[in-house]
Amino acid sequence: MSGQLLGFLIGPFEAFGFMRVALVASFALALANGPVGTLLLMRRESLSGYVLSHAVMPGAALGFLYAGYSLAALSLGGLLTSNTNAGLAFQPRSSPQRQDVSLIAFYLVSLSFGILIVAVRGSQADLMHVLFGTVLAVDVNALLLIAAITSITLLVIAALYRPLAIEAFDPAFLRAVGGGGGVFRTIFITLVVLNLVASFQAFGTLLAIGPMLLPAAAARCWTQKVWPMMALATVIGMAAALAGLLVSYYANLPSGPAIVMGAGLIFGISLLAGRRRLQPRTFEEQR
Repeated sequence: MSGQLLGFLIGPFEAFGFMRVALVASFALALANGPVGTLLLMRRESLSGYVLSHAVMPGAALGFLYAGYSLAALSLGGLLTSNTNAGLAFQPRSSPQRQDVSLIAFYLVSLSFGILIVAVRGSQADLMHVLFGTVLAVDVNALLLIAAITSITLLVIAALYRPLAIEAFDPAFLRAVGGGGGVFRTIFITLVVLNLVASFQAFGTLLAIGPMLLPAAAARCWTQKVWPMMALATVIGMAAALAGLLVSYYANLPSGPAIVMGAGLIFGISLLAGRRRLQPRTFEEQR
């Protein structure tokens, strides 16, 4: 029985190299998405992350229009447009326009513009690839890019953990003690964009934010401490990746949506368990 279970779990990865590459890429993304997603939730900027994930679309579409499926063109284009949209969307509070309206406007314009660009040159299959990605099609070059972005993200968060965490809770206090104003906010938004560009290689523009937010949201149901939340979000992301790849292999389903659904299922279970855990106990249970 144990041998059959072991064969079920590792058989696809032993037999196929593309499954191993997809698993390593998904694990590498989970390593970075755990801390970044946790900080993003603590800053209450989940909508901002969602919009930035779609801001990759126009640049990636322009890269596709210029050089096809060139990794450098897709990544550089997505990085440029995401940073540009981040600067435009995150306008100062003195602006007469509400920030949520600006974010939705940039989301709609970015997504529509990107779809139109891909439709000019590509086919329906190309459009589906850009929108939803293909984890199983990640090659060695894309894997190296994902590993590099993950390494940079972990190093930056390790070096700047205190100011990034404080800025998420109380930016006014950080400014009062000489925290550099919006420097750390800019650094964090840059990390979010980098990781969305990395996720785009595997999950496309529509699903790139899923592996970042869903594991962090599930982890938040179990703990309110920052480091344990980051670690738990990373573990949940890896578990969802493994389960999603196995489901996609045995059930012949798309791998990206299967991974995101796995993370969503874990979030649903965590949400129910967290609510039950936080319910006030009866007098008999308290005795």
